[in-house]
Amino acid sequence: MGLQNAKSPRVKRASILMLGLDSAGKSTLLYKFRYKDAFLTMPTIGFNVDMIEAGKDFTLTFWDVGGQKKMRELWSNFLEDTDGLLYVVDSSDKRRLEESRREFELILKNESIKDVPVVVLANKQDLPGALNAEEITRRFKMKKYCSDRNWYVQPCCAITGEGLAEALQRVAAFARQYRKSRETFTTLKE
Repeated sequence: MGLQNAKSPRVKRASILMLGLDSAGKSTLLYKFRYKDAFLTMPTIGFNVDMIEAGKDFTLTFWDVGGQKKMRELWSNFLEDTDGLLYVVDSSDKRRLEESRREFELILKNESIKDVPVVVLANKQDLPGALNAEEITRRFKMKKYCSDRNWYVQPCCAITGEGLAEALQRVAAFARQYRKSRETFTTLKE
């Protein structure tokens, strides 16, 4: 028996922070990731936490934090020890796009998530006039703000579930990579 098999496989965990303006669709997405159903959700006061398996030895803990104005002041408290940021945008709400972009920019400037990978979910693709991934990439200046990290913009629809499997895979892959690079860095420092 090889030495590897002697150790019981340790499930690796990663923390994913889910942010975005209120009614961008964060909680609906989280339900859909987990139950494949769309639920009617209430505005999140505080936060939801859910664990989702992404592969047999990898569990993602999602922190879905409310996006109302008074909650956004607390966002920075959740940034510590995050392995990935999932930022949800209502692609059809052009009126609030700029507000969403400003909040996004603020988060990315925070030292706590300096190299943390980012997946932007361009949600509500089923609605008329929804901006596609290219548009969101451009309007959110992804290439400028995320030049120091892994990033991806995934079009999706929380109601139909379209694009969600891809989003989950992407988040998991980024988080896995990020954790590995952090562990390597820690070992080098010791």
